[in-house]
Amino acid sequence: MTDRPDWPRDRRGDRPGAPFGSGSRERPALDGTPPGGAASDGASPGGPAPDASPQDAPAPDSAPRGWLGRHLSGLPSSRLGAAHLDTVPRVENVRITGPDLARRETLRKTRRRLRLSVCGFALLFLTVAGKLTVATVIKPLKPHTEAAVVLPNDADPAPPPTAVAGLEHRATIVDRNGQPLAISLSSVALFADPRQIIDPVEATRRLKQVLPRIDAAAVQRRLSDTNLQFAFVERQITPREELAVNRLGIPGVDFQPSEVRRYPMGRIVSQVLGGVDVDNHGAAGAEKSFDHRLRTDAKDLRLSIDVRVQAVVRDELSKAMDQFKAIGACGIVMDVNTGEVLAMVSLPDYDPNDYKTSTDDEQFNRAITGRYEPGSTFKLQTASMALDGGLVHIWDEFDASHPIRIGRYEITDYEGKHRWLYLPEVIAYSSNLGAAHIAMVVGAERQQAWLRTMGMFERSPIELPGAIPPQFQPAANWRETTVMTVGFGHGIAIEPLQVVRGTAAVVNGGILLRPTILALPPDTNPGTSPATVPGGVRVMQNSTSLIIRKLMRLVVTVGTGTKAEVPGYYVGGKTGTAEKVGGHGYRKHTNVSAFMSVYPMNAPRYAVYMMLDEPHGDKSTAGYSTGGMVAAPAAGRVIARTAPMLGLLPDLQDAAAINQELFIPMQPGRGPGAPTVAAPGAAVADAKPMAPPGGKQAPAVPARLVSPGGTAAGVTPASRAAHPDPRREAQAAPPPAAMQIARPPAKVEINPAPPARLLPVSVSMPSAAVSAAAIPPVGTPLAATSSVATPSVATSSVATSSVATSAVATSSGAVASGTIPSGAAPSVASR
Repeated sequence: MTDRPDWPRDRRGDRPGAPFGSGSRERPALDGTPPGGAASDGASPGGPAPDASPQDAPAPDSAPRGWLGRHLSGLPSSRLGAAHLDTVPRVENVRITGPDLARRETLRKTRRRLRLSVCGFALLFLTVAGKLTVATVIKPLKPHTEAAVVLPNDADPAPPPTAVAGLEHRATIVDRNGQPLAISLSSVALFADPRQIIDPVEATRRLKQVLPRIDAAAVQRRLSDTNLQFAFVERQITPREELAVNRLGIPGVDFQPSEVRRYPMGRIVSQVLGGVDVDNHGAAGAEKSFDHRLRTDAKDLRLSIDVRVQAVVRDELSKAMDQFKAIGACGIVMDVNTGEVLAMVSLPDYDPNDYKTSTDDEQFNRAITGRYEPGSTFKLQTASMALDGGLVHIWDEFDASHPIRIGRYEITDYEGKHRWLYLPEVIAYSSNLGAAHIAMVVGAERQQAWLRTMGMFERSPIELPGAIPPQFQPAANWRETTVMTVGFGHGIAIEPLQVVRGTAAVVNGGILLRPTILALPPDTNPGTSPATVPGGVRVMQNSTSLIIRKLMRLVVTVGTGTKAEVPGYYVGGKTGTAEKVGGHGYRKHTNVSAFMSVYPMNAPRYAVYMMLDEPHGDKSTAGYSTGGMVAAPAAGRVIARTAPMLGLLPDLQDAAAINQELFIPMQPGRGPGAPTVAAPGAAVADAKPMAPPGGKQAPAVPARLVSPGGTAAGVTPASRAAHPDPRREAQAAPPPAAMQIARPPAKVEINPAPPARLLPVSVSMPSAAVSAAAIPPVGTPLAATSSVATPSVATSSVATSSVATSAVATSSGAVASGTIPSGAAPSVASR
């Protein structure tokens, strides 16, 4: 092919079907012939080229072909019928508008997006296929097997509830029998993000329609504070409320899983359980004491409380409180052998499910937070310290015929007997005068040491919060007045639980236990000895405890606590009535009336304490509001209702034997039903006070012996010589280094002549060394009895109605043999 000419072409004549050169410049030939010129080989113009052949001519019906020989159907091409070598390329100018360009760009983007989508779906399908391959071919999972369904056993404890993910679960509290007392339930909290709240006013209005209990002003204030990212609207809402709030569709309002603490027993155990705050943390009671344990250990917390006993105590206290119009009440039931508290009630109380609305008076736990003067219930401690120290004999007499005047104050008896009383009569009749005289025999130092050993000078060591220390005089101010008033339960204020703890120690054999609200292990023997309980401390001898049991039984059978008697349970107790202290001394006729009881006295098991604060007597009590009238009947009803629940049934078949075992006469040598008044014409001689070892003179505490003729024997040198007083001998004899007094053997003299009246003498004795003299039954040979050796000399005088007998302890601790005639009682001088 020859080169094409370089001159420009005129395109105006390039119309389809137009002859070449018509109305335009002639088009040069492809072989270089100038326009209008002839062919070089002489061919005519317009004729075929000399080199053209018939094969180069296209068929009439053939499609046009381009200059490269390709068929160009529907495209601009060379002229129809022209030879291949004669074809001329045509150039056309095409105008493309802006919308066309935009449409083309859109199509281009669409194609690109489609390609990306196809690639993404392909990658996704490949990933799923790979996962399926791994799960089914490479690492197939083992087939799931259904576990056998095991029915729960009623004896097995229920598993703890599953905690909500990300939420701290609080353990359940149960009583000693597994009854739920406090349990946490799943709930939902409603909160909001103030930054996302568009209109706080409108949001608050709509929330108020669904939750009427919310404080609209407080909620609106929190929702308007855009500095906060989290604000509670309501801590707990119900599932129905959750759906209603969700349907509101308020932006920025959401839900959070939470727990709500619920107390199925309501008010029954409120003072023990306490309550929780808005953050579900312990705020009072056991919830506060064991807060860390409840939040970190999902295992149930088992308390010593028996909800059945708790309900009975609360019921009886409520009835007594309403009947006698008291402002408050308190009740405690404790196992005297283990220290477990089975019931602790304080009225008024509250509903722990609504703890935040309870008042201070309702939250006040009188059992451990209240301090009261124990009143005559404290006389058990006075008698115990005197008998256990060997300072007083059971048949000593004490002057209750005249009041004791100290300055402008006077100590008297409430409806006193106005005569000399034996020790059993002092306890049975609750004589303040007799108790004051006994306390003076004990002395200030030994009294303080005893109370300190019994834990009366410290707060109650129970696991509940709120226990407060007692109030008492300091040692420097513990003078004679304090000694006498403390002897009958005044001048010292302690918690009711301390009274129960101290009484349990003097009846369980002399072991001071720590009170607890935690249950012992389930395998603990119900008849556990107090000596085997961890933390128990011996504070007195078992022989003294036996005497105290008989004295407490005497109070219920013939004394001031007869309204607490329950047939078959052999209840023992002590009444207590103390005037409350006001701004200007004691408030008359404003009492704290209590009754401290233990049952059964032949084998003490449970202590029951009932107290009413400011009761008022009615017709049923003849207007009296003393402990024996208002508290003792409630204690008896509690014992009758709860004893069968605790597995104790009344023993009526052995009643005669048990009563004989627990019997102690009011006066020596007198059986049941015998008169207890002094012989007519009995005279009392004044006694001269004797100086104690400390050098300070103490007032005399008279004790006397009644002669067979009914007149008091005069104290003369001859009578003293005929009937020597071992206490005077002990005081005169200097004690050895080991604090043991050795004497030559002495004989028992049975002299029908009127004996000398013996005066008690204060003897120096360490407070830690205590002992008690056993009481031999009438007719028992003296050889069968023995005196208990102590580091000090115990003193006693004998009062008999016929024959006075005195026995002097020998150095070996044995008593000279002899027989005590019927109607006489021995005077045992123990060391």
